Amino acid sequence: MTDVPFYKKQLRIALRNNGKIDPCKIEHYIAVGGYKALEKALSSMTPDDVLNEIDKANLRGRGGAGFPAGKKWKHTKSAPGNIKFVIANGDEGDPGAFMDRSIMEGDPHSLLEGMILCAYTIGAQYGFIYVRHEYPLAVKNLNIAIKQAEELGLLGKNILGTNFSFTIDIREGAGAFVCGESTALVASIEGERGFPRVRPPRLSEPGVGPWGFPSNLNNIETYVCVPVIIEKGADYFLSIGTKNSPGTKVFALTGKVKNTGLVEVPMGITLREIIFEIGGGILEDKKFKAVQTGGPSGGCIPEQYIDLPVDFDSLISVGSMMGSGGMVVMDEDTCIVDVAKYFLSFCQSESCGKCPPCRIGTYQMLEILKKITSGWGEEGDIEKLEDLGKKVVEGSLCGLGSSAPNPILTTIKYFREEYEEHIYDKYCRSKVCSGLGVYAIDAEQCFLCGLCKQACAFDAVKELRNKFFVDQDYCTKCKACYVACPIGAVKIEKQKRQSLVTSE
Repeated sequence: MTDVPFYKKQLRIALRNNGKIDPCKIEHYIAVGGYKALEKALSSMTPDDVLNEIDKANLRGRGGAGFPAGKKWKHTKSAPGNIKFVIANGDEGDPGAFMDRSIMEGDPHSLLEGMILCAYTIGAQYGFIYVRHEYPLAVKNLNIAIKQAEELGLLGKNILGTNFSFTIDIREGAGAFVCGESTALVASIEGERGFPRVRPPRLSEPGVGPWGFPSNLNNIETYVCVPVIIEKGADYFLSIGTKNSPGTKVFALTGKVKNTGLVEVPMGITLREIIFEIGGGILEDKKFKAVQTGGPSGGCIPEQYIDLPVDFDSLISVGSMMGSGGMVVMDEDTCIVDVAKYFLSFCQSESCGKCPPCRIGTYQMLEILKKITSGWGEEGDIEKLEDLGKKVVEGSLCGLGSSAPNPILTTIKYFREEYEEHIYDKYCRSKVCSGLGVYAIDAEQCFLCGLCKQACAFDAVKELRNKFFVDQDYCTKCKACYVACPIGAVKIEKQKRQSLVTSE
């Protein structure tokens, strides 16, 4: 694997056991060093020692926010009360993302070990793994892993003969994207509708976690890094990645790239290395246009930042974010306005509707984008999108609303000319949006097959003795003739740019 370009630059910590062990056999996990970190912690480390090691390693939350796990653990540990919870967030809702799913399906014991270590550190007795209902294999393998760990005394009462006890239950979510937000997730665990709540106070404080008990919530990938830090030490983890973003990150590399799939790379690697070396470059060797990081609410990063190092702070500096690890590559044939519309439509449909800025603001933005991509864009629409986007970011209750406008705001910032073409020239340079452009048939290229005329439902394609042409009075710009032509003789051309200001 060290010789294959796709794996050459990868470094596996979170995915260290995937593909090496049978996830349904605890003996396999133990054989590759599993539960050594737990044994070390319970035999020779106090809870404070474990906490100091995690804090020193500067393990930042892999769910997207990047908040240091050590600080979160410390806050939960100091909360009053004898009952505390450890919660693992496996509600992975980003389109095309399957990082947490891969871990839960392929290496469930590493998640259990990380949660047990967290419970030992903060003094928790109960744990929940919140998993999407759409991940049945993950639920099955986790249930098997929990049962096996309990049988060997690694989970349950008096773990490894000590007076430390901890149990884990699985809670299945109904598939709501908003339940990836911590307070909505807690509401779902309690059996309530997944509505976010105002923060602060946070889950680590009394009265906010499940049934009011202080709780520590981390992403799946965050927990699986914990055993490695405890076993090998914080210095090992700090030696990987960058100073402010140590360790590795798993990305789901998808889109117009030759090699797709999960990649785990050290923090600080550049986008160019991920896309062109690990990913093998753009499909059909076309030109790279942009990459969207951070899932449906992440930003689109243009070619000018292709050498940007991938870490929490660098991505935020260009208007995007790490997110849970989605990475969608776009080529020159991608319509950036259509992409922004797609991701906003996802966030808008997944909005819980509790707060008006998200519920109404994302709807209004989506309606404007639909209008633009259908050829009815008006002067001032871009400014409306920017204004609405900023208000949704500032006024939304949770992270879904406050990040939903990111794809629109970043694409307007970096690809404003494409929005202007859609509005003023009624033209989509990628030929993706219906209702835009002027349709014409190149008489020299056309070989008179007649497929365009057959495809047109509005009799807009007329036939003369030696050519076909498009009658603009009948053309609805439905793209049927463009799609039907086998040799590309049907062209979509720009309209003459004109001011769209109308007088009364």
